[in-house]
Amino acid sequence: MRIATYNVNGVNGRLPVLLRWLEEAQPDVVCLQELKAPQEKFPEQAIKDAGYNAIWLGQKSWNGVAILARGLEIKELRRGLPGDPDDEHSRYIEAMIEGIVVGCLYLPNGNPAPGPKLEYKLRWFERLQLHAAKLLSYDLPTVICGDYNVMPTELDVYKPERWVDDALFRPEVRQAFKTLVDQGWTDAIRKLYPTEVIYTFFDYFRNAYGRNAGLRIDHFLLSPHLDKRLKSAGVNLDVRGWEKTSDHAPVWIEID
Repeated sequence: MRIATYNVNGVNGRLPVLLRWLEEAQPDVVCLQELKAPQEKFPEQAIKDAGYNAIWLGQKSWNGVAILARGLEIKELRRGLPGDPDDEHSRYIEAMIEGIVVGCLYLPNGNPAPGPKLEYKLRWFERLQLHAAKLLSYDLPTVICGDYNVMPTELDVYKPERWVDDALFRPEVRQAFKTLVDQGWTDAIRKLYPTEVIYTFFDYFRNAYGRNAGLRIDHFLLSPHLDKRLKSAGVNLDVRGWEKTSDHAPVWIEID
């Protein structure tokens, strides 16, 4: 099974790019972030015509997450991350597909930092840690993937000295990610490529993609069941070079 995550940066505005990638890559399961579309404006029919079932949690203008499955049943488990009933951001959705729990997330950016947005990000991280621990306790094959808005180490960022005060790289944010992983999750990309420079995001400015001046902020965290079944992983970097594309590239793993 091939599972992919892709911050599409506007599902309707970049629908041709998404459909082209789905046709070429044919992932079995896809987690999308930053739909930037209200619930009723998700392009369900176009996704269905491409061979995918879908569940989604939309939001006007910002945020939004979705899970797609190619010819497979999606059993929705949860909409929204527990722990704050007043949080109206559409940032988390969870489903069961072929016996695997799939959590799709779009973690807050947190900038400008310090400030209220960083505080919200860290609170969101705490809620994620609590929910992730509960998922591990269920003893089911589980993957939590998406745009985490965190570069875990200096290996994951071009010129790290320029990012020391950014909310994606501040020590407390990196520590929050490490605390999450240390529960018993496996960072899939780093398991297979422990020392390789791999980026998943390239800014639209200053020819970042052409210079390979990127960030690794899209991650797969695997429960012990899937850690043992992980076969391969990669980034569809060429998609970042397509016309009118997202500033993220799709990231994927293959499991037995």
